Amino acid sequence: MKKILNIAAYKFVSLPDIRALRARLLASCKGWGLKGTILLSVEGINLFVAGEREKVDLLLAELHSLPGLEDLQPKVSETDHQPFRRMLVRLKKEIIAFGVEGINPALRTSPKLAARELKQWLDEGRPLTLLDTRNDYEVKLGTFKNALPIGVDHFRDFPQAVAKLSPELKEQPIVMFCTGGIRCEKAGPFMEREGFKKIFQLDGGILKYFEECGGSHYDGECFVFDQRVGLDPSLQETDSTQCFHCQTPLTEAEQADEHYVPGQSCPYCFKTPAEQMAQAIAFRHEAIRHIVTPLPGSVPYDHVKYVNVPESCDGRVLLDVLCCVVKHLPAEYWQTECQRGLVMTTKHETVSADRIVRAGERYLHKFPDVIEPDVNGSIEILHEDEALIVLNKPAPLPMHTGGRFYRNTLQHILNAVYHPQKPHPAHRLDANTTGVVLVTRTRHFAGKLQPQFARGLVQKIYLALVQGQPSDDMFSCDAPISAESGELGSRTVDFDGGLKSRTEFRVIRRNNDGTALLEAQPLTGRTNQIRIHCAHLGFPICGDPAYMKENKLGDTQTLGLNDPPLCLHAWKVKFTHPLTKQLVEFCAPPPKWVNEM
Repeated sequence: MKKILNIAAYKFVSLPDIRALRARLLASCKGWGLKGTILLSVEGINLFVAGEREKVDLLLAELHSLPGLEDLQPKVSETDHQPFRRMLVRLKKEIIAFGVEGINPALRTSPKLAARELKQWLDEGRPLTLLDTRNDYEVKLGTFKNALPIGVDHFRDFPQAVAKLSPELKEQPIVMFCTGGIRCEKAGPFMEREGFKKIFQLDGGILKYFEECGGSHYDGECFVFDQRVGLDPSLQETDSTQCFHCQTPLTEAEQADEHYVPGQSCPYCFKTPAEQMAQAIAFRHEAIRHIVTPLPGSVPYDHVKYVNVPESCDGRVLLDVLCCVVKHLPAEYWQTECQRGLVMTTKHETVSADRIVRAGERYLHKFPDVIEPDVNGSIEILHEDEALIVLNKPAPLPMHTGGRFYRNTLQHILNAVYHPQKPHPAHRLDANTTGVVLVTRTRHFAGKLQPQFARGLVQKIYLALVQGQPSDDMFSCDAPISAESGELGSRTVDFDGGLKSRTEFRVIRRNNDGTALLEAQPLTGRTNQIRIHCAHLGFPICGDPAYMKENKLGDTQTLGLNDPPLCLHAWKVKFTHPLTKQLVEFCAPPPKWVNEM
């Protein structure tokens, strides 16, 4: 089997018409069966190519025919296999990304030190600093003895790393090196510009040093950017490999680690399930912080509500339809809205109040420059997996669109955080209630979790701070709750036609101020059930805007950020996980008011 010749070469030189050159080189290399990467830029060429020796010689002849590349000298090694998967010729702004203006190696670079001369200096023990300009993951496989790693993950970080070097180094000899020398071509002039007075660069880099001097004064192997991963001082491929996930080079010993799973993980990137979740949750919290700063509803926007014409209104004028569909607003209001051009067709054409309409038509009611009331956007993710999101909902924060809230809602924020997924809350909490909320990632899992709520299979435990102190430590309430909502969505106890309801209570603590902390477990799921039952028993929940007699509803049931909180917290929830089928329990940390009394 023929040996594969590997060449690496670069040169900073002005190349004209690089687009035409790209097409020419790509066609030639593919025709010759070569594989690798050639980078072309107005500043020069950088290449790593492998193939049969005679075909590589054809490429070198092609390159040597170009003005400025006549003396291009490649570094050469051999392998038994092709280390590249395909042939690429790419156009780049820089042939080695650095991002610093005014550095042009084609015009000037630092003095170069030949490999044999560096070896002689090291043999003699000359005082100097060997500066490794490579990335940390490259240094990991090997470097010169006593070399100082610059400490970067990407060469673009080099300028910031130089700023952290000791000022004393500016007066001392520094020999910098990299794999093949190209990074030093830019790093050297930059360091000289920053005041370092005795800069040398190893000519040809580590690979040239291996070729001429072997492994003298060097520990380990040299990382290379192809499937070989590492080369020893004889320029032979080593047994090192690279983690597919984090790209960290791995020695043979590290590949024997239990956490090395080819294509998945290695000892450096492996994370336990708990660590993976913590990382995911931290990412979500940062996304939430970004979305709620500022709150999405705090920036003025045009909001639109839809009005559908029912069958019973066919042939009537639009004003009658608006009054019929939106009963709580008078005709004068709609007359004014039409005159202002805020009622329109779905094509955004304004319409008059006396327009004759037909059943099934849809009209838009526009609310210009809407600014929503502030809410608490400090949503805390407690757990996340493929099926579920478990969160601790703050207050005040409405869960869904309604009333004065369209964007300042839990649903809107979650949609933005998890886009393109649209999470589905499996149950509801009032805007003023804090605590644990279960959210499914897809409709599929929603269909498996929500029926558990409907069948009463989910155990929910709340904490409630109430006015007054029950005489019994354990008690319950079976008062039926009205099916229809009243003022601002509130419900009442209705012994005649109400829905069956039951809540069990346990006194946790009786406070000196006459309040009591209760544990409440609703066995049915009626709207406002715990709040209604507490008020009915004569122990209204502190801060309740709807069910405390001394409170005034005003024009909204949702509290403001500066209002005293509703002291009701969804503390624990126990259910069967829709994916694992295991019984699980989640707990939302109690809010401050639980322990302030």
